[in-house]
Amino acid sequence: MTQPTTLFDIRDIMGLLPHRYPFLLVDRIIAHEEGKSITAVKNITYNEAFFVGHFPDLPTMPGVLMLEALAQASGIMAALKSGLRPGCGMVIYFAGIDNARFKRPVVPGDQLILHSTLEKHKRDFWKFVTKATVDGELAVEAEMLCVLKGVDKPAE
Repeated sequence: MTQPTTLFDIRDIMGLLPHRYPFLLVDRIIAHEEGKSITAVKNITYNEAFFVGHFPDLPTMPGVLMLEALAQASGIMAALKSGLRPGCGMVIYFAGIDNARFKRPVVPGDQLILHSTLEKHKRDFWKFVTKATVDGELAVEAEMLCVLKGVDKPAE
C-alpha cells in the first residue's frame, strides 16, 4: 500500500494552528483544494493520553475528540484561505455542531482520514461539512460552524 503524498507535515501544521500536544489532533495534510476542501490524517496510537481512562480495557477514541480533529482540519483550511496564523490576535472558535453521527469506534492502530469541505464563508463565520473515515469506512460525520474572534493578549 502506498502512502498518500504529504502536502503539509506536523511542523507546517503547528505554524497554522495554535494547538499543541496533547491536543493537536492532525498529523499531516494529504490533499488541499484552496478554499474548497482539505484531507488530513490523524494516526491513532495506544500512547494517546485519553486511552488511559477511555476505556482501560477497551481503548476507544472519544467521539468529541474525533469532532475536534475534524474541527482542527477545518481550521487549517480556514487558516490557509484567510492567512490567519497563531499569535496574530485572532482565533477560529467552534460555534456549533449539527447532525453529528458516529458510525464506528476508532481504536489504536487506526488511521483516521479527516475530510472537510467549506460550504459557506461569510465575514467571520465559516460552515464546514466534515467526515472522518477509517479504511474507507465512515467513522463520524458532522456539519461544523466556526467563528473568527479576536483574542486578548495577556498583560506583560
